[in-house]
Amino acid sequence: MTRMGRLSKYSPEFRDDAVKLVLDSIPPRRVADVARELGLVPETLRNWVVAAEKHRVSAAAGGLDAAERTELAVLRRRVRVLEEEKEILRKATQFFARETNR
Repeated sequence: MTRMGRLSKYSPEFRDDAVKLVLDSIPPRRVADVARELGLVPETLRNWVVAAEKHRVSAAAGGLDAAERTELAVLRRRVRVLEEEKEILRKATQFFARETNR
């Protein structure tokens, strides 16, 4: 995922492990408890958990992640440009076909 702003001082692996401690624990563990154990601000961990839950729901529903949505938007834009170019070439072909038949 591309992020704007400063880089996180926490590695993606650390973030994933922290989120798993909250989401995958049986019985479920509170965000505040896990954050305190790891020396995190609870709101930071809560943001990570919310983002992970959104990603899980999206993946479970067959949805796209942020990188895939970005790629899809770029590809749709490219298709639109190519279709416009094809239409211009079609019209030019018709024009020149009429001109050569005169």
